[in-house]
Amino acid sequence: MGFFGKGNLSRSEPSWLEREKKRRGFLGGNTSEEATRKRRTERRELKLERARVEKLMIEERLKAEAAARESGSEIPDLDVFTDGQPPSAVMTERFSVKKAMDAKYQRQQEERHKKREQERLQNGGTTPTTDQSELNGKTVRFSPTVQQQESPPLPKNDAEEEEDDEDIVLENEEHLQLSNEEAFFLVYTLGALQVLDRDTNTVIPTSSLFPLLCHHSYFPPRITCDEVQSDDPFLISYAVYHHFRSLGWVIRSGVKFGTDYLLYNRGPVFSHAEFAVIVVPSYEHPYWTETQERRDHVAQKQDRSWWWLHCVNRVQAQVRKSLVIVYVQIPPPLSSVDDIGGVLGRYRVREFLLRRWLPNRSRD
Repeated sequence: MGFFGKGNLSRSEPSWLEREKKRRGFLGGNTSEEATRKRRTERRELKLERARVEKLMIEERLKAEAAARESGSEIPDLDVFTDGQPPSAVMTERFSVKKAMDAKYQRQQEERHKKREQERLQNGGTTPTTDQSELNGKTVRFSPTVQQQESPPLPKNDAEEEEDDEDIVLENEEHLQLSNEEAFFLVYTLGALQVLDRDTNTVIPTSSLFPLLCHHSYFPPRITCDEVQSDDPFLISYAVYHHFRSLGWVIRSGVKFGTDYLLYNRGPVFSHAEFAVIVVPSYEHPYWTETQERRDHVAQKQDRSWWWLHCVNRVQAQVRKSLVIVYVQIPPPLSSVDDIGGVLGRYRVREFLLRRWLPNRSRD
């Protein structure tokens, strides 16, 4: 329940196997993607219905104003009800998602009732009495006449039976993808994961996995014999990841919103992310200002413009998230990475909450 990783064929949690079974007719329930698609369709229908009602209200208002001008009387206020009753049920109806769903369910029930009535009339007006079958949660009885008219199923040949047997056994073609930070957190902090070497098929120890992930935080990866730099991208990002995971936050990638991470209170399935995190290295130690070469290195690492920050903050304001800038204080170069706890203990994380300033809301 830590919400680690994502399916390589799904948007979040692996659900390709369930969707494939549903497509082939082996699974009766609804998948998460189908539930999302249904909810979006209902919301779109609700907006169209609301727009139609608003258009009718405007038309009735214009008709009432035109009639009042012709008669020379005062223009009636259609918002004021007479005798406690609205002038038109269509005009005053307030729509919601629940009302739209109830109306849709009522229409489906009426269509089923009409269909059953037509079948009853076609059968000579007799009421079905035998055999029961469950259809959409309703009990349906079929008459003997209908049962006799049904043709028996055609026998299947051996090739079709073998094909059906092959369809039933589905191989899961999806696997779970873990980021470098998630994988190392599961290995080092929780001890719930083992990373194997592809060539030797042996477990990579934590002391070797740590510098390996640091070298692979670059593209193309650095040579493994190079020393680990104190401002390697993996070291900086993992310090932030470990910090928020230790505080109980569910942290996910924020690439779809132009940030480094998203912070969830309980998890993606319960609510939307409340905070979006931008990671910025901070070179406050005097070591980084001793020479011109180091100062140029720091300027290159911290090269961000005001326009970039404004764009990121504007995006988070549109999706109702608070932008958190996390400054990671970079220590001097590391002498050794054998003691991982000692290495991570040298990093300091400072959080800064940034809100978009709106003139009409921030006058005081």
